[in-house]
Amino acid sequence: MDFAPKWMAWEISRRCNFACVHCRSSSEMVAAEHPDVPLAEAERILDDIAAYASPVVVLSGGEPLLHPDVFAIARHGDALGLRMCLATNGSLVDDGICQDMRRANIKMVSLSLDGAHPASHDDFRGQAGAFVGVMRAMELFRRHGIPFLVNSSFTKRNQTEIPQVYRLVKSLGAVAWYMFMIVPTGRGEEIMDELIPSDVYDEILAWHYQTEKAEHELLMRPTCAPHYYRVVRQMAKKEGERFTQRSLRFSTGGSKGCLAGQLICLVDVDGFVLPCSYFPLAAGSIRRQSFREIWETSWIFQQLRDFSQYKGRCGRCEYINVCGGCRARAYAVSGDYLAEEPFCSYQPGLKQAQAMVSA
Repeated sequence: MDFAPKWMAWEISRRCNFACVHCRSSSEMVAAEHPDVPLAEAERILDDIAAYASPVVVLSGGEPLLHPDVFAIARHGDALGLRMCLATNGSLVDDGICQDMRRANIKMVSLSLDGAHPASHDDFRGQAGAFVGVMRAMELFRRHGIPFLVNSSFTKRNQTEIPQVYRLVKSLGAVAWYMFMIVPTGRGEEIMDELIPSDVYDEILAWHYQTEKAEHELLMRPTCAPHYYRVVRQMAKKEGERFTQRSLRFSTGGSKGCLAGQLICLVDVDGFVLPCSYFPLAAGSIRRQSFREIWETSWIFQQLRDFSQYKGRCGRCEYINVCGGCRARAYAVSGDYLAEEPFCSYQPGLKQAQAMVSA
């Protein structure tokens, strides 16, 4: 099956007890216009997905632990043979929640840590006590033997803490650390001026390359930074090395950049299937179509899979097959999801052109 979905996030609730500055869905504690996915509908959706493919399914939000049937949904997916995971801010985790996770056979939990100190993390999450809460959740997961990974999102306000966050995550027993580079959608549109500029972006990706190369315990990978896969090839070639990455069974894919609509997708709380969590255009409705029909025939997915339609520097780039540029970020900045990646500084073919001029 070509382009079989390997991973999907599922927004089962848009309600959240936090107000994170970058929230893609602008979640709030009350989401009257976007009610939680009912259990019966959730089970039908899982049946539909499992009849076609076997992706990792990450129960997400909002805060999925606010959904009254979150573990019933997880158990149903598990019974179908799906690898059920969960993404939480950690604030609601206690011993009882951990026991429910074990009974539901949750395979992996993802948490967010956006600062090495309470002040920076709480500021990013819009909630006093958020740092204490996520630290407590990780301690509980260790105690109950529940594997967890950590996502960390960065803008100008917290970029100086990246190395500290990495070291902290490593000390906390996480399986993996994913460094997120912000895509300005949802509430994130309000912090457009905080996005890390492309030259600093490249410096951070170079730091990640050197750190990952030396790391032998913690799995790490930048997310929403597809040009990292260009950077690692350039740096490895310069150093005369062959760079390889270890893979995580529950990650969003291997050594490749943007996977939106190619190997991953999001199902939102209203039943719309989107190419990724940050891509605001729907490819179809799982309430009106089968998942298979959407995945195989959506014109948005078809365009994302056809690199010949990509524009600007992305369309000319020799790294298009391993990078692809962030399609959601291109759309957020330009209004065209086939446009060039706006936070990539690379000029395709520049060295070859300079060599021709010199000759």
